[in-house]
Amino acid sequence: MRLSLILLLLLGFYVSRGQADRIAKAPDRNAGDGPYTQLILRGVTLIDGTGAPPFGPVDIVIKQNKIARIANVGYPGVPINDKARPVLEAGGKELNLEGMYVLPGFVDLHGHMGGSQAPFAEYVFKLWMGHGITTIRDPSAGNGLEWVLDQKKRSQENKIIAPRIKAYTVFGQGAKEGINTPEQARAWVNENKLKGADGIKFFGAAPDVMEAALRENKRLGLRSACHHAQLGVARWNVLHSAKAGLTSMEHWYGLPEALFDNQTVQDYRLDYNYNNEQHRFSEAGKLWRQAAKPYTAKWNAVMDSLLALDFTLDPTFNIYEANRDLHRARRAEWHEEYTLPQLWAFYQPSRISHGSYWHSWGTEEEVQWKENYRLWMTFVNEYKNRGGRVTAGSDSGFIYQLYGFAYIRELELLREAGFHPLEVIRSATLYGAQALGMEKEIGSVEVGKLADLVVIDANPLQNLQLLYGTGAVQLNDQNKVIRAGGVKYTVKDGIVYDAKQLLTDVRKLVADEKQKAGFTLKQPGVD
Repeated sequence: MRLSLILLLLLGFYVSRGQADRIAKAPDRNAGDGPYTQLILRGVTLIDGTGAPPFGPVDIVIKQNKIARIANVGYPGVPINDKARPVLEAGGKELNLEGMYVLPGFVDLHGHMGGSQAPFAEYVFKLWMGHGITTIRDPSAGNGLEWVLDQKKRSQENKIIAPRIKAYTVFGQGAKEGINTPEQARAWVNENKLKGADGIKFFGAAPDVMEAALRENKRLGLRSACHHAQLGVARWNVLHSAKAGLTSMEHWYGLPEALFDNQTVQDYRLDYNYNNEQHRFSEAGKLWRQAAKPYTAKWNAVMDSLLALDFTLDPTFNIYEANRDLHRARRAEWHEEYTLPQLWAFYQPSRISHGSYWHSWGTEEEVQWKENYRLWMTFVNEYKNRGGRVTAGSDSGFIYQLYGFAYIRELELLREAGFHPLEVIRSATLYGAQALGMEKEIGSVEVGKLADLVVIDANPLQNLQLLYGTGAVQLNDQNKVIRAGGVKYTVKDGIVYDAKQLLTDVRKLVADEKQKAGFTLKQPGVD
């Protein structure tokens, strides 16, 4: 029975994700300038990712792939003090970016790299990089660990256009004889490290197996994530995992169950079948109402326990947003030009494709999910208020959520939950780096850190929608409707990429695929 749970979870995962031989690796890098012996970003306003307010104008000096100096060169509204400016060295390059904003490169803590529904790594990587995402955590190595490690290495060497990659293997992946005992769990965890994985993504297992695997993984110094699937959560919820050494939880499964005070299992409909995703997700929309009410003794006790363990919440609000407003998610404007035909087909109502459970979804389900979000967001926001780490992850490629665009939507939803825009940016940068154990390398714009940066010609704190690749709709002084914003440059390792050109590349790739397939995007059920 222990093995059957793992196999069932993995089978469902890989059927929905596709196999490695169906995913084209990213081509050799053919864009991006640098790194330079010296690169100076002149006259920018800096949002450094620590939670500090913006300040500027500053000149940021980059040498090769690291930030070497941040020089204050004046005050807003007056000419820049040339005497305070760093000197451009022979062979150096400068970019005049006066009036623009610089942020740390974004970290996506839940970034699947495509499957049968998105079979080109170039497509996924350029959507991420075009939105300023310079680091991702792949929570499953769904294309195979060897595949992921190859792309990770080539990204690290900047031989492809891609974010930095952290590979978290699904627990039990590749196990030939199954994992039925704590001894087998510990052996697999050690083998996983030897293979080069950065951590483990769990779905659930028998309690003694989970405990053994988590404690061994922690002993080895690796990190972990968990989607506490309903098949195992009655015996092992988030609190159990955190105490055993889990470093972050994905989504929210397992948290309401830890907050039950009048029951021990979810109040499932009596004809419930987990493999029927209409059941699974419609019933999940009722779950937070079954948990202890906000600020009660049980609610506070669970929160305090997680805080004491320095536990990370990676909520991925965006991936479930269609549950509370299907029409909005389905009609997002970027689908027209950026969604592959294969991906659009995968999104359609299906009894097989994971996350395509729109068998009969309507007002009642959406109302339940809106309340679910209210209670979920209350917990997450208060966790942040009490000093807890909350990160930004997207889980794109499912449920009408598109790579890159969904990540920016996640930032908007953190704002909806109650985060100040500066707290949102911190979750997307420094806190993401901390969750990966990379805060000494990335996550904030500070001297000595790697030059992973986002450059935008508008203030994203005033409107996070400015970060979308499609920009934000505005009316200018001439009463003309324009698109403002969109990331201008994504800098990774001191290499400067034209973010808008990367998105142009994606549009062409999608257009070519549409032409090959004779595809016209149509809404479900429309001939």
